[in-house]
Amino acid sequence: MDTYSFLRELADSWALLILTLIFLGVIGWAFRPGARALHDDAAAVPFRNEEPVQARHDGAQP
Repeated sequence: MDTYSFLRELADSWALLILTLIFLGVIGWAFRPGARALHDDAAAVPFRNEEPVQARHDGAQP
């Protein structure tokens, strides 16, 4: 068996299994019950330094 055939067989079987397990692990990690607060915090990042609309209109009189 030459090197290419061996690597091809390895990639078709064990590498596929390992990558599938890694993928399922990442999905499980993202959807675990304790991650809700972290995801909510990350979703609010773009709005942290934004002023409320009323405060912008009251303070910005030319």
